[in-house]
Amino acid sequence: MNRPLVLAGAGHAHLVTLRRWIDIGFRPPPGTLLLNPTPAAWYSGMMPGLLAGRFDAADCAIELAPLCHACGIELQLGQISMLDADQRILQLTGGSQMSFALLSLNTGSIPPLPDSVDDSVRVLPAKPFPALHEAWRTWHQHAETAPTSIAVLGGGPAAFELALAVRASLPPTEVTLVCASSLLATHPPALRDRACRLLEQRGIPLIEQQSVSRIADGQLFNRDQPLLRCEAVIAATGASAPEWLRDSGLEVDGGGFARINPSLLSTSHSGIFASGDCASLPGALRSGVYAVRQGSFLADNIINLLQRQPMRDYQPQPQALALLASADGGALMSYGRWTASGRVLGWWKDRLDIGFMKRHRLG
Repeated sequence: MNRPLVLAGAGHAHLVTLRRWIDIGFRPPPGTLLLNPTPAAWYSGMMPGLLAGRFDAADCAIELAPLCHACGIELQLGQISMLDADQRILQLTGGSQMSFALLSLNTGSIPPLPDSVDDSVRVLPAKPFPALHEAWRTWHQHAETAPTSIAVLGGGPAAFELALAVRASLPPTEVTLVCASSLLATHPPALRDRACRLLEQRGIPLIEQQSVSRIADGQLFNRDQPLLRCEAVIAATGASAPEWLRDSGLEVDGGGFARINPSLLSTSHSGIFASGDCASLPGALRSGVYAVRQGSFLADNIINLLQRQPMRDYQPQPQALALLASADGGALMSYGRWTASGRVLGWWKDRLDIGFMKRHRLG
């Protein structure tokens, strides 16, 4: 079936797009489809709070069917396995195919895993979240199944927040944070100092400048150098592009992410948008803060393309607010060179996250 418009992925930008269309009364062309692997979109900003026991699963997920119904579009559950940008064809993991006139990609990214992994250690990518949440739920409900030691891989905000969250929810479990470079390397040094102090207070060892390239016999290795023994690994190691995107025929950057222009359109194929983590635009970081702001531009530009109107140019903000949950109701904050921490910041982060959920949850 030929679709006039396919929205692939229920990431932040597409949630904002759908909400904006509802607000302004825009109805996409009949046959428009939202394609997503699951019937709900997990809100990444609240995932550490969920693992820390501060939120229930229902607090952190947005059911997609009510949004789609309000927009007059279809919801189809499925995972992309192939995109042929030249022929404008999507193939799903079950083998079914669909063609499209317009396509918008907001499919996110996946954490890169070590090159070699045996089955001696359970390895859980932080994304997609449902598998990690299911493992955590089992460990939490049946303590005897929980690993005695967990290594969290990654040096960004997500890895930091997850290490604190797992430590809070599974107190008997030893948690170690392992970073390939420095912790929070792209953030102000003062924020890193606050983060390091907090990890020390919570009893979470920090290993920096060590890239885990191999997992074997219950151990993490940097090449041939043993780093740490553990029973489970949570990988929050940044962003990598899926193979189907690398092989799609779209112009991609060195990491395999779709290159876009300020209109959020592919630099190589007309009528194909990309936003959020799967897209590559100078100045736009792979963070929910940037994806949310892209959403309003994406909503308008899809309409503009359909109606042959001038496009809006998205300019990434030069700096963005970062709020890192500390798993106890507090948070660490940075904006530009300014940093702070405390319970009030945790309250603020909760208000922002809950506000996003309320705005995009219908029914």
